[in-house]
Order: sequence, then structure tokens, then C-alpha cells
Amino acid sequence: MPAKARSKKVAGTAAPIPFDDPGYPESLRELRRSAPPPIQAVGNDSLLGRPGLAFLCSIQCPGDVILMAYDVARVLRDAGISVIGGFHSPMEQECLDLLLRGTQPVIVALARSVGGMRLPARWRSAIDAERLLVLSFCAQSVKRPTAESADFRNRCVAAIAEQVLVAHASQGGKVDALTRELLAGGRRVLTFRCSANAHLVELGACPVDATNLVSSLS
Repeated sequence: MPAKARSKKVAGTAAPIPFDDPGYPESLRELRRSAPPPIQAVGNDSLLGRPGLAFLCSIQCPGDVILMAYDVARVLRDAGISVIGGFHSPMEQECLDLLLRGTQPVIVALARSVGGMRLPARWRSAIDAERLLVLSFCAQSVKRPTAESADFRNRCVAAIAEQVLVAHASQGGKVDALTRELLAGGRRVLTFRCSANAHLVELGACPVDATNLVSSLS
């Protein structure tokens, strides 16, 4: 088995996108007091202006959701649909690997600051190809992901994207609460068609799977 590629440390490569910068997403400005500090970005920051789909998922999710996530990641890759998400859990990281094998833009939003973080070699290759943007909505002092920083990250991700796909939201969790808020606010939310997401469909989320996802986005 070949040796695992070493990650490279990001040192001085994160560029800030301040609140008054033309590239700062207007949807984040609308958060007003909840808007993040200057966004820290590594990569092609022009990608921030066109994320088509936000991918959100609770850390704990059923096995059938995981399998559907892999299928959907392949569909999104093959359809060339830009995706933004945290990609933190093992399942999400595998979905990110699938997406990075395509050519469409991908945005990884961290739940910690970018400073001092080691980026995987496969991320660096995609950054060099100008199709991956790694960013953070957190203050520089946030060195580790927390439940609060992850929730804030998810809210920013949902605000930026044109549409939101919630693979799964554990009932009573933070993703569930955010999904309810999005639906109550009139946002269109997609979710996987499975029994574990029946509560989201009852709230108004649109059920999708790998066979109809792309048509549901149009």
C-alpha cells in the first residue's frame, strides 16, 4: 500500500473577505448582527458567489442515509453541480472525496478558523486547480470545532446556497432546528426519501433520491 500523502500546513495563505468587500455574500449581510466576522478563505474566492447546493447532515445518521449520500454525491459530481458544506463527519468526508473526483466547484466551510490548519494533499490539488475553496466564518480564536461553531457554520452555509439538501436531521438536534427555521422562513429544503426523514417531509421538505435529485433542483 502506498504511503499516505502528507498534509501541508496553511501559513499566511488565508485571505480575509471583509464585510464591506464586494465579494462578501449579500445573504450573509442580511444576517445583520449574526453576520460572521471577515470570512477567511483559502483558494479561489470567486467560487463563493455561486454555490448551488448546501449539503447538511447530522453527525449520527442511519445506514440507509449514508448509502444514499454516496449515490447522491456521485450524481452531483456527474451533473457538475456546485456544493457547499462542512464535510466534517466520516460520511461527509467520503462524499467530499467523490465530489473532488469531478470538475465542479466545491466549497468546504470549516467550523474553526483556517489559521494553522493542515489541509489534506487532495484538497491542495483541487485548490491549485481553482475548483476548491476552503473557508471559515469563525473568528481567528476558534481553533477547534464546537457544537456552537458547527451550528453557526451551517446557518451561514444555508444562507449562501441557492438550495439546501438536508441528508438527515436527528430529531431535536441543531440541524433539525435549523431545518425547521428554514422551512418556516419559506426556504425550499430537500431531504432524502427514507423513513428516517419522514418528520422532515411532514414539515414540508421535498423528498428526493439519486434518481430525481437533479430534476428537483431545476
